[in-house]
Amino acid sequence: MISKLARTARELINDRARLLGPNVSTFYDDPVHFVKGEGVWLWDAGGRKYLDCYNNVPHVGHCNPRVVEAICRQADTLNTHSRYLHDGIIDYVERLTGTMAPSLNTAILTCTGSEANDIALRMAEAVTGKRGIIATDATYHGNTSLVSQLSRSNPPGVGFGLDQYLRFVEAPDSYRRPDPGGTRFAAAVAHKIGEAEQDGIGFAALVVCPYFLNEGFPDNPDDWLKATAELVRKAGGILICDEVQSGFGRTGTHLWAHEKMGVVPDILTLGKPMANGHPVGAVVADGDIVAEFRNGYRYFNTFAGNPVSCAAALAVLEELEQADLVGNAKTVGAYARSRLLDLKDKHEVIGDVRGSGLIFGAEMVTDLSTKQPASEFTDRVINAMRQRGIIHSKLGRYKNTLKIRPPMPFSIANADLLLDTLDEVLSQTPLHT
Repeated sequence: MISKLARTARELINDRARLLGPNVSTFYDDPVHFVKGEGVWLWDAGGRKYLDCYNNVPHVGHCNPRVVEAICRQADTLNTHSRYLHDGIIDYVERLTGTMAPSLNTAILTCTGSEANDIALRMAEAVTGKRGIIATDATYHGNTSLVSQLSRSNPPGVGFGLDQYLRFVEAPDSYRRPDPGGTRFAAAVAHKIGEAEQDGIGFAALVVCPYFLNEGFPDNPDDWLKATAELVRKAGGILICDEVQSGFGRTGTHLWAHEKMGVVPDILTLGKPMANGHPVGAVVADGDIVAEFRNGYRYFNTFAGNPVSCAAALAVLEELEQADLVGNAKTVGAYARSRLLDLKDKHEVIGDVRGSGLIFGAEMVTDLSTKQPASEFTDRVINAMRQRGIIHSKLGRYKNTLKIRPPMPFSIANADLLLDTLDEVLSQTPLHT
């Protein structure tokens, strides 16, 4: 068989449009064509090396040897669905739930975080008998027909009538509207609970990322969600914490961000980083909640919980523990944040610095007094960093906060390269074009 010559970047873009349809997302004005990854590094088709400061899917590093070996070993032995008995799914769920509060003791494995959140919302309906869901007005929780209706950062198309069951509260913003005790957020949730009950749909659940990553990871103090969790339970609702981005030690202080925020969710959803790129997600809850769902809904997924996926996911937990990657996130994150604060003193375009562990960033503004978002400038900074071999992105309500979320083996030397380069880019990029 004669192998086809590698496509150029332009050919790839054209073929994507032809074969995948229009509007398939790419990063950057000049999309990058990666062909290899290792640790925190990526290489493009031309052999250029890039520092990955964005991807949390390869949570323990691109092509992590422990995970690769586990996948290969299991794929060489058995891979089938979970209607046949196999040890892997039991070993993994026991190990996973062993890292959590006693009430989070049962899991349903899925293939994606979107699917996990979809199940979580149906679980809340099964338990409460109601359908009203509350989320923030600047979030993203996935792309199923149901879950996509929650996503204000990526507005859905046709709602299939599901939007009538949703209510939104203003996302926390520690820079412009500090709420250090979380009381304003709790009051807003209480108001929306009242609306849902008055409208006759009832209140089933509040769903949040406990660290509010898509909202721009505001600097909320530890235990910030306690007041909100208490009123959700008092109203008979379910607290769903979406830890697809914030979990597995990302904050550097705890393995799970809900611990940092002082709550134990009724339902926890997981995804992206679970198996270092192998498609695995999960819904974790108390056994009684899972039983309510299982009794009310027939659910089966051909690929979820297969032996290869479980082997990969178990290897991630082992790597996190044995390489002390949560401790690394705490150390490197604190260092990176201190360096970002130094850059803030130097560059007036940086209005705020925030983050915990290996999720950190800076919010860009055109004016420090008005805090006017510098969204277009932020986009140019990200593209300039890409041209210098640094990969990261942006998020938040105004898309003006640098999203720096590297693989967990990220080092102080990596942070220095990132921030030295950012210093240069901020010095060379005009605020206005």
